Amino acid sequence: MLDEIDTKILSIIQDDARASNPDIAQQVGMATSAVFERIKKLEKRGVIQGYETRLNPQSLDLGLVAFIFVKSQEPMDRGMQTGHKLAQIPEVLEVHDIAGEDCYLVKVRVANTEALGLLLHERFGAIATVQSTRTTIVLTTLKETAQLPLADKKISTQETANG
Repeated sequence: MLDEIDTKILSIIQDDARASNPDIAQQVGMATSAVFERIKKLEKRGVIQGYETRLNPQSLDLGLVAFIFVKSQEPMDRGMQTGHKLAQIPEVLEVHDIAGEDCYLVKVRVANTEALGLLLHERFGAIATVQSTRTTIVLTTLKETAQLPLADKKISTQETANG
């Protein structure tokens, strides 16, 4: 289990990955060296998996978001080869193995509908096991985050190991 201090540290880092150890230490009431050690332990245990910079997609001409349901015809004993191939496509932000009629739910970000069409025909279509796709285009995004709800949470190391 993580204690209250670990949870506070995670909340601070999640809000601002560039927060300095002295700033974090001040907010949690600990020595900078103790905060540094806790962060290193959280990284080693896999609770902190990495640090990313959020970019403005519109400023990079990647304003169109779409969710694509992908039906695959791969044999069950082949694992998730289709999903792994989809995950290698740069425009693909997320790939989820899902229950139901479809096999995968894929989130993509591209410049426009023309780019989306090319992505579907040239990249998804090049994967032999993709049987069909259904695409939903996002009109407006009201919330998009990778931040996890940490308020009053205690995270067990077992949960993060199985993650």
